Amino acid sequence: MEKIQRALISVSDKTGIVDLAKGLAALGVEILSTGGSAKLLRDQGFKVIEVGDYTGQPEILDGRLKTLHPKIHGGILGMRSNPKHLEEMKASGIGPIDLIAINLYPFEQTIARAGAVHELPLHEAIEQIDIGGPTMIRAAAKNWQDVAVLTDPADYPLVLEELKKAGSVSKETKFRLAQKVFMLTARYDGAIANYLTGGREGAFPEAFNYQGRKIQELRYGENPHQKAAFYGDVGVQAEPSVAIAKQLHGKELSYNNIMDLDAALEAAKEFDSAAVVIIKHATPCGVAQGRTQGSPLQEIFVNARACDPTSAFGGIIALNATVDLATAQEIGKDFYECVIAHGFEKDAFEALAAKKNIRLMELPGWKGWDRKARASVPHLRKVTGGLLVQDRDLASVALKECKVVTKRAPSEQEWKAFEFAWKVVKHVKSNAIVYATADKTVGIGGGQVSRVDATKIGASKALSPLKGTVLASDAFFPFRDNVDEAAKAGITAIVQPGGSVKDAETIQAADEHGLAMVFTGVRHFRH
Repeated sequence: MEKIQRALISVSDKTGIVDLAKGLAALGVEILSTGGSAKLLRDQGFKVIEVGDYTGQPEILDGRLKTLHPKIHGGILGMRSNPKHLEEMKASGIGPIDLIAINLYPFEQTIARAGAVHELPLHEAIEQIDIGGPTMIRAAAKNWQDVAVLTDPADYPLVLEELKKAGSVSKETKFRLAQKVFMLTARYDGAIANYLTGGREGAFPEAFNYQGRKIQELRYGENPHQKAAFYGDVGVQAEPSVAIAKQLHGKELSYNNIMDLDAALEAAKEFDSAAVVIIKHATPCGVAQGRTQGSPLQEIFVNARACDPTSAFGGIIALNATVDLATAQEIGKDFYECVIAHGFEKDAFEALAAKKNIRLMELPGWKGWDRKARASVPHLRKVTGGLLVQDRDLASVALKECKVVTKRAPSEQEWKAFEFAWKVVKHVKSNAIVYATADKTVGIGGGQVSRVDATKIGASKALSPLKGTVLASDAFFPFRDNVDEAAKAGITAIVQPGGSVKDAETIQAADEHGLAMVFTGVRHFRH
């Protein structure tokens, strides 16, 4: 393998470049650099050759043109195994460049900053489109057998270690680094295309670009005859998600586990107070939150499980708190596929880990997470022949500002129950009906093709009395039969979007039964 004799360092993100330069200098590698990178390295005492001095062509056009020169690109693209290339390089005074460390202008970070979609002038976004950087790293990746290309500071230590041992970088590492280049440039160009063809006006782009990074291959998909893999978002602000959760115990996650974990997390993220969500087949079968600030987590879990313990068996549990021993022991009384939480106390972890068929997931970033900082990546769903893209359903409603449409207004306790039930019904598969108190679900009817059937099923599955509970519906009632059925079950109040041509009949039915009803004006279909 060829020794590394000359390197070029030109980075926007200067993380780790001093250590990289120190390692290269110790090996006698000549360092070329530009602009801020060159200044930083010189200030640190390194001998650096400015690219403009090396090429004989100083940068021009306010820095837009500095590395696009034959001495740079010839030094990167020239194949060391090709005698004709070597002869032409020598005749043109082009020396080989064996390693480049380059990351790109922060286009994605610039457009993602607060208010960027509406406030960032177009010319500022344009100036963050890198030209020389992508050109150089693509050239190096094309000639990967001769040039090591670093675009990620996380790779600096590995490359330095190989250089210290052999004076060169292995072919395997060079190829892996080249692969990262094309993933980076594809994402970078995709972000630019998305922004310029619609994103900067807040609209969807003409051609939608998305890139995910493979987290793991899965044993199979929803069924054993389907292959599957799990990909995580790249280039976006992280929020609590299964993609960044750490598995502490248990066998490998399955496709269905990940689907259910996502559903559980998204529901649990609705609550500021301690809460427990139990999911089966991507829909809640029990949800509860603390009655008071200091409510024991064990009690909250018991309340969630009590909604539908039959369905909860073998389900997924999400807790937006740290699991203590009492809660772990309660969970351990039955079989559950996965438990995901902010964390586990040591004795709680040991108690649960004794059950070999349970998967334990930790998500430390959950604590103190600001719900307003949710990532703006849209929701994607593949269909045969196309892709459906929509905004995530992050709509929030100030319920007390919504319209009371019945003669009777809700009581303070009913308003509290509305707050809880409305958060839950958003995560139940449509048609969705939730019977609840202020701190727990009592009956859930979801995924039905008829809303009145969802109303009946939710009531029939309730193990605790429904008298005094409230009902939340993810969409309007098409007929009054839903109100009649719910009143028969013993509810006292309803929260629903409204908007049906039969709203007057629905309101009349509620008044006849002495119910309070509120229209939110917001629908939460979930297919």
